[in-house]
Amino acid sequence: MNRVEKTVDLHENGGLNCSQAILTAFGESFGMDPETAKLLGRPWGGGMGHLGITCGYLTGAVLVLAQAINNKDERQARKDSFQAVQELFRRFKERHGTVMCKELLGADFSTEEGTKKIREEQLVAKHCYGYARDAAEILEELL
Repeated sequence: MNRVEKTVDLHENGGLNCSQAILTAFGESFGMDPETAKLLGRPWGGGMGHLGITCGYLTGAVLVLAQAINNKDERQARKDSFQAVQELFRRFKERHGTVMCKELLGADFSTEEGTKKIREEQLVAKHCYGYARDAAEILEELL
């Protein structure tokens, strides 16, 4: 199973949130063990702590990019990191029109009504696994 497929599988079947899934699938390539990936990805699910803000797949991918872009010149490393993050977000937004979790899902985890809609209509299953594939494919290309 490649890292893209593993990202989708870890979220769909592995009990991990979006951020944990992409960070676990890709983090191993950079020496991150799955337990650390789960720990670091934990608060980013549902658009950052279920606030519906930035998509968790993207926040997890940003953490992967932080590991991947390793230049001894800190100024250059930051510049390269910023460019990679901007490209990740640009490509994802180009495909989906937004990077905001609540807009991608069409409901907001941060409200009782939104959470109810997400669960009753199974919006994560209907939408997020496609977002997982896209975010992971873009990340794979950037790496």
